[in-house]
Amino acid sequence: MGDGVMAVEEDVRREATFGSLPVLRSERVWNFTDFSWVNVGLAIATWAFLVGGSTASLVGFQQGLAAMIIGNALGVGIMLLASVVSSQRYGGEQYTLLRSAFGFGGVALLVFTVVLFTEMGWSALLGVMFGRAATQVSNQVLGTDIGPDALPVTLLALVAIAVAWVILAKGPLTMRLLNRVVAPGLAVLTVGMIALLLTRTSWSDLLAAPPLAPFPDDALNFALAVEFNLGVGLSWWPVMGSLARLTDRPRSALWPGYIGLFGATIVAQVVGMAAALTLGDSDPTVWMVPLGGKWLGVLALVFIAFANLTSLSSIVYSTCLALRQAGGNLLAKVRWEWLTAGFFVLPAVVSFWPSLLYDGFLVFVTWSGAFLAAISGTVIADYFVLRRQRIDLRGLYAHGAASPYHFTGGFNLAGLISTGLGAVAYVWLYNPQTLATEPAFAVLTASVPAVVVAALTHLLLTRVLNRGRGGYDDRRA
Repeated sequence: MGDGVMAVEEDVRREATFGSLPVLRSERVWNFTDFSWVNVGLAIATWAFLVGGSTASLVGFQQGLAAMIIGNALGVGIMLLASVVSSQRYGGEQYTLLRSAFGFGGVALLVFTVVLFTEMGWSALLGVMFGRAATQVSNQVLGTDIGPDALPVTLLALVAIAVAWVILAKGPLTMRLLNRVVAPGLAVLTVGMIALLLTRTSWSDLLAAPPLAPFPDDALNFALAVEFNLGVGLSWWPVMGSLARLTDRPRSALWPGYIGLFGATIVAQVVGMAAALTLGDSDPTVWMVPLGGKWLGVLALVFIAFANLTSLSSIVYSTCLALRQAGGNLLAKVRWEWLTAGFFVLPAVVSFWPSLLYDGFLVFVTWSGAFLAAISGTVIADYFVLRRQRIDLRGLYAHGAASPYHFTGGFNLAGLISTGLGAVAYVWLYNPQTLATEPAFAVLTASVPAVVVAALTHLLLTRVLNRGRGGYDDRRA
């Protein structure tokens, strides 16, 4: 009997970690320090330096710093409200909690479109970054001459994907251990790079350095830089809720999110921007050796490569939890190891074209930001205003019409329409593909109006479409 009880408890713990059941307080493995290092490890991956370099393509140092602070402060703040708060409070997997805003079918629709392709794109990008960093190490240490799009970059990206898969199979405790080692090393190296930049470049030269590839309109360049960094802050939304549920208390989730995803990101982005402005290349795997010298540059590349592994693992952990709950009984029966392996198929294929996402990095981030901003607006209005932070936890797991979150055939039309209109508002103000903008974009950005439009529309449509359904209190809806 004892062995049977232990086996059942182990199954429940595994389902809470790798499935959609709420995590009990005793099962939450990350404290304030742990989650701070998780977020620092996420923030100081190669993409943070790449974001800084991409910002340098549009604006100089002073405007770039302002754009980073404004964009990330707004983006991270919106993202944390729309993901971390509810997941930490209820210990629930983020996409299970979203059933209260979008319905069972609505969550599946968002997961298998916006979330899946956004996170597959980031995963492919991280894998390629690992490959480029590793080949740069080989070029410096072994004297090879491997180009940024050569086959070894792809092969090493596939190695990164394989290692990330092994880490994922072990679960969040292994991710915590890696972040405790990698994140402090990255923080030290980032500070060291700042010191090197200041010793090799005068402050006046840095301030005078022109942007790498700006548009003719200075106001548009700054607005684009702010919007780009807003998109970067919002890009954490698909993963943060599912990670935050593993924290032991609210302050262990919210403040580490800002410490890492705002503070550490800004530091890494500033290094990337300053290096790009002074060394003329936005790709961190290219300028790290010229900046730090052969051995320090190689050490930095090694740490960055390993940081990409931890970031990749964290991204895929959250996304596969989303796929499991959105896929219903079909994916619930798939072993965690096979589910994560299946996720990596498309990123592995994209790795054979290393420049695909590098060349379109700004477009990729802003397109994903259009939808994530709208989703965030809907979620914030639903959770904080309509539900007053109260969710029927049992109702999230009830089936069909037995759940208050069944809405209309499993879809909350108010939430989905609101999200769609928010995205339309974004694209009307700023089209990431054509770079066409409305005059208001230079003042309002596109993400903030998308959040506001989605939120207000959701409040209005809920009154019209969801009276008597959705678990809303009519006096508050």
